[in-house]
Amino acid sequence: MHNVMPNRDDGFEAKRQQIIDGALEVFARTGPDRATNREIASAAGIGSPGLIYHYFRDKAHLYQQVLEQRIPLLQLVGQPHGLDGVSLEEGLRRFGEAYLAMVKVPQVIPLLRLLISDISRQPAARQVFWQAGPARGLAFLADFLQKAMDRGELRTDDPVLAARQYMGPLVLYVLTQTVFSLQDTEAVNAGSVLELNL
Repeated sequence: MHNVMPNRDDGFEAKRQQIIDGALEVFARTGPDRATNREIASAAGIGSPGLIYHYFRDKAHLYQQVLEQRIPLLQLVGQPHGLDGVSLEEGLRRFGEAYLAMVKVPQVIPLLRLLISDISRQPAARQVFWQAGPARGLAFLADFLQKAMDRGELRTDDPVLAARQYMGPLVLYVLTQTVFSLQDTEAVNAGSVLELNL
């Protein structure tokens, strides 16, 4: 009978996810710029702040991983072929649901508030935020719409403009939940936010 050795990769990834969860908690409380490795290590339940660098290149890399692995839209966008073979209606539904799911992750709302606050004061933060989230989401959706145009499912000659039109109501809904803390606002149905009969 052979003993089964534990999978080192599983343990490594589990610890990595533990640090990501701790970092999300701290980033949501203090913002990524003000978060210290000591605070992140404490929230993650790991002994040494220096251990973070065994799993992530630096704090910027950790921040990027927090966004990509804990924000539903970026999880979808991180799969380049995630909507391949999907109809226009189904793809828009999935994209919209992933976007709206951001407000269902408890730590994401305070994190978004801090990021939006930093954007208004720091031009560098604005560029990082735009490239990490909105720009990637817009490019991903525009690419999906271009493929729908190529299949004859969508009538428009500008997929980027169509993507902006679809995302507008979604952005407004997320802002009402995060910045203005409005609950029970008129619901946004991800499947019918916008009919793209262009």
